[in-house]
Amino acid sequence: MILDALNWLVGPANNFIWTYILIGFLLLIGVYFTIRTKFVQVRLFGEMFRLIVEKKDSNDGVSPFQAFTISAASRVGTGNVTGVALAIGVGGPGAIFWMWIIAIIGMATAFVESTLAQVYKVRDGDTFRGGPAYYMEKALGYRKLGVVFAILLTLSFGFIFNAVQSNTISQSFMDVFGLSDWIVGIGLVLLTALIVFGGIKRIVKVTQFIVPIMATFYIGIALFVVIINITEIPGIIALIFEHAFGIKEMVGGGIGAALMQGVRRGLFSNEAGMGSVPNAAATANVSHPAKQGLVQSLGVFFDTIVICSATAFIILLAGLYDTGEQSGIILTQASMAFHVGSWAPYFIAIAITFFGFSSIIGNYYYGETNIEFIKAHKSWMWLYRIAVLGMVMFGAIAKVSLVWDMADLFMGVMAILNLTIIFLLGKVAFSVLDDFTVQRRKGINPVFKASSIPGLKGAECWEDENTTHSEKQL
Repeated sequence: MILDALNWLVGPANNFIWTYILIGFLLLIGVYFTIRTKFVQVRLFGEMFRLIVEKKDSNDGVSPFQAFTISAASRVGTGNVTGVALAIGVGGPGAIFWMWIIAIIGMATAFVESTLAQVYKVRDGDTFRGGPAYYMEKALGYRKLGVVFAILLTLSFGFIFNAVQSNTISQSFMDVFGLSDWIVGIGLVLLTALIVFGGIKRIVKVTQFIVPIMATFYIGIALFVVIINITEIPGIIALIFEHAFGIKEMVGGGIGAALMQGVRRGLFSNEAGMGSVPNAAATANVSHPAKQGLVQSLGVFFDTIVICSATAFIILLAGLYDTGEQSGIILTQASMAFHVGSWAPYFIAIAITFFGFSSIIGNYYYGETNIEFIKAHKSWMWLYRIAVLGMVMFGAIAKVSLVWDMADLFMGVMAILNLTIIFLLGKVAFSVLDDFTVQRRKGINPVFKASSIPGLKGAECWEDENTTHSEKQL
């Protein structure tokens, strides 16, 4: 009865938010930020690669690359494998085009929100923390609104999104290995408990190890599939563009379904504008906020343009994409098997375990930093950790459609709130970018001071007396 009631409530709410509010809002905000930052995602694309390997200036916080892996751990998950298959199954090949579009313009949105997270971050012992809840309070004085967002994010990532990850892992293992969903769920709970009770440093160690390995193997397989089918690639790209604009009707019915699914699954995968990644961006120890903004902008490109496209080509080249939304992970496994043989489902099951588990860890951290914003008390943290483990178990045994629908709903509400706030604070991010650009043109390593922006308040980690960096020649 409870599940039936949830289905009855979640479905209509989802349709309203995504159809009438969020898609247009995402696209308009993304275009606005792209123009105001003078196409930062194109203009400074090369700079992003240089910054991702930059070392931190002291022992405080984490490095730019470590912050990148925390966010990538959350981004690179089942959305890259299952979400892409769901998008194609419902919206047809054209959904991939809209995933690309939302990623490209979303790179500018990601830059703005992550830069703001750096500007308004706070110290937490020898580390940093921050995110939308923090810049809502420090920049706008909206403590209560920050608490609302912190609750939404904790419910979304700590609970609902982790249920999505464990649900996909469970489905994959049941299909390939014939294991009971209860057994898979218990195993995931035990592994998650080992990590989340170890704090941010253990989370960093796990993510910086898992993320590069899993991404390299998965992309390698996808490149192999593309190479052996290289003569078909022009036709596949043409197919994507044809269906993106409704030239040919597919399972979902033309441009509407393609656009809806592309934007939904694109946002679920790369999280640009949702307000989640800034929580990871704030942990980085950098000399200038724009540096981590650029690194996290690259994260959107890496997640969607690289990894999601890899999954899309695997599926489209196999030609098995008309099986419907309920068979997302099964569609990906079947498509992989079509290309490389019967061992493929086992590879996908293992890959989805790494993708999904790393996301559970990254998602957990997002909730943790927001629990600390609401009330920094050990008892709250213990309750949160136990609740996370409970949702991991719930996801492993729940119906897939309800879990994904709940994820869509919470994601939509979070994105609307965060996009509104970063639109209001956009001028701060634009000024920070200008300051970074001016220093780079002078040939110096950009160093930020709060006094560089007249009237800037709440940037406690960037006050002149707290600045320990020194300008040096590159």
